[in-house]
Amino acid sequence: MEASFLELKRKQVINTVDGKCLGHITDIIFDVVTANALGFIVPQPNVGFWGLFKGNKDLFIPFNCVCKIGVDVILVELYVNENPPPPPPPQPKGGRNKPNVITLGNNNLNTSY
Repeated sequence: MEASFLELKRKQVINTVDGKCLGHITDIIFDVVTANALGFIVPQPNVGFWGLFKGNKDLFIPFNCVCKIGVDVILVELYVNENPPPPPPPQPKGGRNKPNVITLGNNNLNTSY
């Protein structure tokens, strides 16, 4: 199936997980090295204090989340985390930072430099 950006832009994006309408596509993201389309951008409504202090909350939807492209809508399966995890703790400044290492099963690994 072929579709132009203008055709995709006219369709509403619906999340099949919760049934919400996510809006219309505003942009498509490409990998310039491989020339493959990675996904598309749907703007999210931002509510600011009296319309002020609005942040940019665009939603990136990878193409592997697209279930079906229909005549009027694009159905996606997207699990949106309502409560995002807290940011990671700040890294100490200066010196060499050791990477976080997770060992699975074998605790006899030498992680020294």
